[in-house]
Amino acid sequence: MVTYKQLLKEQTEGLVKAGNDNAVFDGAELLGLALGVDCRSGAFEALTEKPAEESVKAEFEALCERRKKGEPLQYILGEWEFYGLTVKVGKGVLIPRQDTETLVELIVDKYKNSDNLVVTDLCAGSGCIALALEKYLGCREVYAVEKSEAAAKYLAENIKLNGSAVKLVMGDVLKEETAESLPVADIITCNPPYLTSADMAALQTEVTHEPAEALFGGEDGLDLYRAVTRIWKDRLVSGGTLIYEIGAGQEDDVMQIMVQHGFENVRCRPDPCGMMRCVMGTKK
Repeated sequence: MVTYKQLLKEQTEGLVKAGNDNAVFDGAELLGLALGVDCRSGAFEALTEKPAEESVKAEFEALCERRKKGEPLQYILGEWEFYGLTVKVGKGVLIPRQDTETLVELIVDKYKNSDNLVVTDLCAGSGCIALALEKYLGCREVYAVEKSEAAAKYLAENIKLNGSAVKLVMGDVLKEETAESLPVADIITCNPPYLTSADMAALQTEVTHEPAEALFGGEDGLDLYRAVTRIWKDRLVSGGTLIYEIGAGQEDDVMQIMVQHGFENVRCRPDPCGMMRCVMGTKK
């Protein structure tokens, strides 16, 4: 009888043939899911030497088929880790990425000695940014603004999962009334849709599973930066911070937008790979 270890090897090879660049990692994660154990645990290692149960084998093979067809690993697993938090994800919500942790790190470093903060996270999606800032900063209130009902379902679940007091606000960040309904904040964060038309036409298969409205930022990718900066600048206290995640090569344009709207000390910051990932500025 085939062991789980042999089964894992077979399915990993299949993932490689399907073009998966992280086949070993993905295969282990999916087998762990089928077995109901953490693939990084000793229990997983012990189980891999045992004969595979037919029901587990069938489930594992089905999971691998989904991955071979390009469904994101995070969606299949149903959750992902972001800045030390577990975040539920699935169809209809953007997958939290390590790139976005750069934004959180910058804000945590700047405000680590502050308390009683009011934070507003726009285009909140799964809520990963809002939840992380609430956990690692001295916050009085944290608001997470999202217009997608599908994404908000996960956001609400993640608030509950993490025992959080983040307030979910259903609203369109491009509408003045949404901004006016919220209190003035010390910090406004935003990871908006920023892919261009050209980017959307060249998406990797697995990214096409994510909601287009969370990806596409207009012809040049800058639509949300223009609108959000204009609409939300007056929802910051004097000296407050507006910070964006940005796409590759967008730093000059986004900095210029913020400068045109009167922000000071506008600067960009790189992610761990050296690519400019965030633009931030201070309200006069």
